[in-house]
Amino acid sequence: MRDEWFIRGEVPMTKAEVRAVSISKLELQPDSVFYDIGAGTGSVSIEAASQLADGHVYAVEQKLEAVELIEANIRKFGTEGIIKIEGISVVTGTAPEALSGLPRPTHAFIGGSSGNMEGLLEVLLEKNPDIRIVINIIALETLTQTMTLLGKREIEAEIVSMQVAKARTVGNYHLMQGQNPVYIVSFGGSHSLG
Repeated sequence: MRDEWFIRGEVPMTKAEVRAVSISKLELQPDSVFYDIGAGTGSVSIEAASQLADGHVYAVEQKLEAVELIEANIRKFGTEGIIKIEGISVVTGTAPEALSGLPRPTHAFIGGSSGNMEGLLEVLLEKNPDIRIVINIIALETLTQTMTLLGKREIEAEIVSMQVAKARTVGNYHLMQGQNPVYIVSFGGSHSLG
């Protein structure tokens, strides 16, 4: 889904190219129960929901401006027939506390941890030891912390470093402008083709 299709404000959004790789790494199934933690504008939630025929998305967000944007984007995409409205629930609150009453997840995306990566991972793995988790990270300190936490649990993770550059027009020329590099960490899951 194109970035410009989403209603945006000052809230960060997972950009289309990073979103495509992150959703691919999630390995969603039609009946997945998916948590989008730090849902921002809802771009990951909405794109994931379009793949879930019988599943459900829980968009978890603590910032009220972002919650309003998620709800506006759900209305927009639902009206245009891209997603089923009943396929997404917006959960207002800070994770991991906001996850306590939700059903057992099969998949989770962490787009923001508010400095509590350890608590998030603990709750997610307690809810489902076989959960598939994908984390988007921009700060090296958060990457180091995450890999240390996974190492303590003896969890093997795949790390993909991704940097996207998009052309912008300056006069008659197209200049490439780089976006921030993103580390996509993925692990877990019980589905196998072997």
